Amino acid sequence: MYVTRSSSTEREAKLDAVHEQLVAAVGALTTDVDWRRALEFAGRFTSRSFSNTMLIYVQHAAAFEARAVPDPVPTYVAGYRQWQSLGRQVRRGQHGYVILAPVTQRLVATNPETGPWRRLEPGERAAAGETQRSRLVGVRPATVFDVSQTDGDPLPEPPTPHLLVGQAPAGLWEGLARQVTDRGFAVRQVPDAVAIGGANGLTDYREHSVSVRADMDAAARVKTLAHELGHVLLHGPDNPDGVGHRGIAEVEAESVALMIGAAHGLDTSTYTVPYVTTWASSVEGKTPVDVVIETADRVRKAAVSILDRLDTVQVGNGEPPGLHAAPKQPQPEVATPDRVPARSGADL
Repeated sequence: MYVTRSSSTEREAKLDAVHEQLVAAVGALTTDVDWRRALEFAGRFTSRSFSNTMLIYVQHAAAFEARAVPDPVPTYVAGYRQWQSLGRQVRRGQHGYVILAPVTQRLVATNPETGPWRRLEPGERAAAGETQRSRLVGVRPATVFDVSQTDGDPLPEPPTPHLLVGQAPAGLWEGLARQVTDRGFAVRQVPDAVAIGGANGLTDYREHSVSVRADMDAAARVKTLAHELGHVLLHGPDNPDGVGHRGIAEVEAESVALMIGAAHGLDTSTYTVPYVTTWASSVEGKTPVDVVIETADRVRKAAVSILDRLDTVQVGNGEPPGLHAAPKQPQPEVATPDRVPARSGADL
């Protein structure tokens, strides 16, 4: 597609504005409550990056304050044409939420081990014997809308977890324990905190074991096991990507547990994360905003990898139910307006 200088400049200006909004939203996460709410929301919107969940959250909050949407928290979010594919239409006059969408290049090579890799032109297909891969080259502004901004066919009702106080979701302990053992760690239940130095759980990298107190209710046990699985995935002496700061390591493990709990409808109000301003300012050479985004991205990646391997009933990932069963729309968010015109007959 040919891009004029003016349209390119307009896109850059929009990207700058989105970035400023993201920095402001992340910078506002100063307390443990702020962080918990952000991760709870991310746990229900796992189809989006942490940066995009923050952008959706703050723009929806502004729309709610302006009385443009009825609820303070979004439920299902999709692009304009994605909603059309589900038999729903964005209402006239509604503002969309601008997020960051990836821009990729398609590359092909006859020998993927040695290359060279050649870029495919738009519409070109890989030839017989060529291996294709994609490379991220940048981001572009894209626009999505909450279901409350649309009218049309009702969405299917997915199953949702219903839990009593202290109850754990069916199969969650077993699913988490299986992932721990798949990583080469034994799962042990100990009588009480005294057996593991006063903690609720303990990951021992030398013995390759994960211990959890048995004298807690079921919800607390799965929360603790999820926390320790976060340590197994993200930390330890053999993990080249593990953070060196112990405080951030604990934040990451607890945040992984928080996202898994939120995705299963568990009460996460008792999850304990230190004040953001404490650990986000602890890394030399990085701004607190950079530390928060990097930490959140690591947490999200680990949590999503865990959730994808569970067969438990979860609350959803922020996409409308039935979206992927609908006919696929090519690049639905590329040409989407950020505001639906109040007049009819617009080519959208």
